[in-house]
Amino acid sequence: MKKGITKNLFKNFIIILSALLLLEITFKIINSFKIIDWSIIRIMLSCLIFSLIFSGLLYFISKNKQKFIFIIIFLFISLYALVQTGFNNFIGVYISLNTSSQFGAVIDYIREFVFSFKWYYYFNLLPLVLLIIYFIFFDKKVDKKFRIRKNIKYKKSKNKKTNKIFIKNVIKYASLTFAICLVYVSTLFIPFMQNKLQTVSNKRLFMNPTIPSISIRQFGITMFGLLDVKNYFLPAEQPTEYVFSEEEPKEEKKTRTFDDANWENLIEEETNETINTLNKYFINNKITDVNSYTGLFENKNLIVIMMESVNDIFINEEDYPNFYKLYNEGWHWENNYSPRNSCATGNNEMSGMISLYSINNNCTANEYKNNTYFESIFNLFNNKDYTTFSAHDYTAHYYDRATIHRNMGSTHYYDVEEMGIDFSSQYRNWASDEDFMTKVLDIIDSVDQDKPFMTWLTTVTSHQPYSVSSIQGDYYLDLFADQNLKKDLQRYKSKLKYLDNGLGILIQGLEERGILDDTVIVLFGDHYPYGLSKDTINTVLDYDTNIDYEAERVPFVIYNSEIESKIYKEYTSYINILPTVANLFDLEYDPRYFMGTDLFSEDYNSLVVFADGSWKNEIAYYNAANGDVKYFTDKEYSLEELQEINSNIDMKLNMSSLAIKNNYFNYLSEKLNFKKTTTEEVDRNDK
Repeated sequence: MKKGITKNLFKNFIIILSALLLLEITFKIINSFKIIDWSIIRIMLSCLIFSLIFSGLLYFISKNKQKFIFIIIFLFISLYALVQTGFNNFIGVYISLNTSSQFGAVIDYIREFVFSFKWYYYFNLLPLVLLIIYFIFFDKKVDKKFRIRKNIKYKKSKNKKTNKIFIKNVIKYASLTFAICLVYVSTLFIPFMQNKLQTVSNKRLFMNPTIPSISIRQFGITMFGLLDVKNYFLPAEQPTEYVFSEEEPKEEKKTRTFDDANWENLIEEETNETINTLNKYFINNKITDVNSYTGLFENKNLIVIMMESVNDIFINEEDYPNFYKLYNEGWHWENNYSPRNSCATGNNEMSGMISLYSINNNCTANEYKNNTYFESIFNLFNNKDYTTFSAHDYTAHYYDRATIHRNMGSTHYYDVEEMGIDFSSQYRNWASDEDFMTKVLDIIDSVDQDKPFMTWLTTVTSHQPYSVSSIQGDYYLDLFADQNLKKDLQRYKSKLKYLDNGLGILIQGLEERGILDDTVIVLFGDHYPYGLSKDTINTVLDYDTNIDYEAERVPFVIYNSEIESKIYKEYTSYINILPTVANLFDLEYDPRYFMGTDLFSEDYNSLVVFADGSWKNEIAYYNAANGDVKYFTDKEYSLEELQEINSNIDMKLNMSSLAIKNNYFNYLSEKLNFKKTTTEEVDRNDK
């Protein structure tokens, strides 16, 4: 190589390496990742590889164009790091190309998203700024000092000896890059570079970065971006090499038993490895037995209400007396959470209906909307000869509920237009939950009065934005004017008032119809109001939402006018709603199909699992992103106990993912001839 070209190549390498390392370290600091751990070696090696590749490619480009390419590359990487930081703060997850279907929805609240950025997030742009400063003030001085000529570009020589030397140097350069790549790959396997508590191995994450928070911590933001692109266009197969215990189960006298002969025959005949992995997993799941709560609500009506953007701010007798009545007079769980994921509302609604965890890095509800689930909450009640329906006071702009709900067995889905509720297409103005509950009562009047009914309702009025004026956000502002609250929090509370009034309309309507005593109401929040900053939320709550996933804490209530009020301390989430309801109503169901557990079962394990595999209970909080454990009591888990918990969680998350991706429960219903309500059956019923 010519000496000038070699110097320029080395200079480009140093510039790229310095900027990448600074970006990665800055991103780690801003996102509260550990700086000094084994992952930093892996990230430094990736920066070396990228620097060698980029500087090698720039070798063939004239120096005048190199500056422009430098700026473009680091502009993109820096903005990507900034957006990822902002999304994790605002939505609670890092984004992936697999969630691109929701990017359009994000545009609707772009103002709230940008204004949620903390000032130090913009330090993600520091490498870009320093790079620009370098090129303006120092690049020429460096070239002069080291005698690097302008407009250097490699040109093929007519001298064969020179070309041979060039080829030899290229081979050396490529060999060095390849050697570092091998060292990098070895870091995915070397034992001391692995976190023993990590739920997913680095090797598996490298092939399929399905958990962005762990992937970014282990590989860095730049490598994660490349892996995400690779996985989007060339997705890796999900592993199925799970080993299930073949030990004979202990003999237990149980009332709830099943004849598995046909299922066992199916396993013997099935040749698809993935499907059989699912067969073996679910058939070996725990069968929870009946208990003292079994059938407590048998033959009563059921109304499940998923409340939009509701957290514990809603628990306020003075401001929201109707919800407080349900909360205070029913059963409520103080440690209930609604873990956010890529599409929190749609995915959490889906998980509540089928008790499977959604896939971490995609909008599962929409992506797999054509799946059917014979074991869904609707189909279990259909099999009990209930009238089922579902409703939401908005359109299909975000989620195709008309398809999703019907494929889950809802015999009719009502949207805002079919119910004739006034609504605005302007994002800041939503339909009224007061109108919604009035229309729901009309639907109840129209169904078969000789049969009990079951319905799933999803509200909308309390949805963000809260930072701008809106019809619902301004309507009840006067009620909160003397509470010394920030304006956006006042608007949120004004929107909640619509929901509370709607609940009052519903309760009064049921009472007037003489069916309140015969109706059970289940309420839970889909996610916390992430249109508000956590610091703002902290001004009205008695716990810190900035730590330990406390922001995900939301109300969960089961109400019936005839039950005695109770407070439960167990840690739980929406994943346990379906099996709990199925037991309370004494439905015919197999507990093995669900990732959740009946909350009243002696087998219930107090634990809430978050989207990235983090978890929390009375004893500890495990942070999957950092691999840390924080204890709340004197009791501590052994390493083996922690590994067992994490292994079980990893199994549940992966089996849920495999089941959804392979439409497993549709397969199982067809093979074992289980009854289910399909879209075609619903269409026939509607005609």
